[in-house]
Amino acid sequence: MRRSMIIVMAAVLAAGGTTVYLASTASAAAACAPAWSAAQVYVGGNSASQNGHNYAAKWWTQNESPATHSGQWDVWADSGVCGGTTPPTTSPTTAPPTTTPTTAPTTPPTSSPVGGIPKHALIGYLHASFANGSGYLRMADVPADWDIINLAFGEPTSATSGDIRFTLCPATECPGVETEAAFIAAIKAKRAAGKKVLLSIGGANGQVQLTTTAARDTFVSSVSAIIDKYGLDGVDVDFEGHSLSLNTGDTDFKNPTTPVIVNLISALKSLKARYGTNFVLTMAPETFFVQLGYQYYGSGPWGGQDPRAGSYLPVIYALRNDLTILHVQDYNSGSIMGLDNQYHSMGGADFHIAMTDMLLAGFPVAGNTANAFPALREDQVAFGAPSSVSAGNGYVAPAAVQQAVGCLVSGANCGGYTVRSGTNPSFRGLMTWSINWDKFYSWEFQLQNGKLVKALP
Repeated sequence: MRRSMIIVMAAVLAAGGTTVYLASTASAAAACAPAWSAAQVYVGGNSASQNGHNYAAKWWTQNESPATHSGQWDVWADSGVCGGTTPPTTSPTTAPPTTTPTTAPTTPPTSSPVGGIPKHALIGYLHASFANGSGYLRMADVPADWDIINLAFGEPTSATSGDIRFTLCPATECPGVETEAAFIAAIKAKRAAGKKVLLSIGGANGQVQLTTTAARDTFVSSVSAIIDKYGLDGVDVDFEGHSLSLNTGDTDFKNPTTPVIVNLISALKSLKARYGTNFVLTMAPETFFVQLGYQYYGSGPWGGQDPRAGSYLPVIYALRNDLTILHVQDYNSGSIMGLDNQYHSMGGADFHIAMTDMLLAGFPVAGNTANAFPALREDQVAFGAPSSVSAGNGYVAPAAVQQAVGCLVSGANCGGYTVRSGTNPSFRGLMTWSINWDKFYSWEFQLQNGKLVKALP
């Protein structure tokens, strides 16, 4: 989630619709790699040629010319003169899977859903700890249509401390902010009315890396203190940026070994055990950390990929029986390959349908059909959309959001995409960033998309 008034595209986006190649071994008589394309996405280790030179990408890049971006601190490294025209003999980093699952690869999680949440829910984020151009909104003034209210944000004292803090926005920054006592009383009233109020941890500016067991334990104790102080129902994990990544060699999402992954899983299980079956656990990853895992997982077999690719998958998998709702951010995203082996882009119903179907049907990880990420239950899946044009890249008008919901629930009006998961009458609902921005734009998301969700049978 982003704090700024106009949200810019995240620095790391998913791979685009063209094939990317691993760098080939350079030599004095090296053949030229495929010509650099401004439209193509390259990740670390990919090669391209321009003006008679081969170049190797150091990290993710698009539309940055190798000839002008190959200095010491630039994205490209000059691999030397090339003179041939034969492209590299290496194959693409990951070919699209030759088959796609038509049914869930394993049995979905079987634990009982948390009680008290409507079958179809409206979920939103409340800017409680900071101000931006949308304006401050008091907890007591959040309309009753919002079933889950995520407090943005709990942030760490440092990236690796595990010490999460949450404070109300100061009056100097947020004129009209309520007192802490009034805020706590309003939370209590919301909960008495059947709403769930969660602490959302992370966000774009709150990088959380639990690199040690000490940080893990501090995370559990500090988050528990916030839950207890404000009387909350649970937590929302909104880890973005560099919070999660996979170490080289950590290739099995079912058995992760990277400390930041293992410690997060352990911390969340500890919180669940402490608060019991009614503890609400939601997650709001970006597509890069979930659906991109269909093609790429971690740094890959040759070490040339972004180690963050698919890095939420082991967390979701390990907590599949504790997870209340997964609502991926279907915004601020590059093009992502769906189960039809086609790239899908933001801007319409198609992206929401294809991305959500992956969670409801399950998918092979990194193209390996023998290593499938299992489908989640219908009631565990929602999708996230910006509430307005100012809230995030990827905003679509209510008609497109509602088309996507209708397709996923009943299989109607799906456009050109064939849903692999079938009909999903218990699809949980919609998440949006943010409630504040929705108020700023006269409650368009709540009054149109929210009302449609709540009218579903």
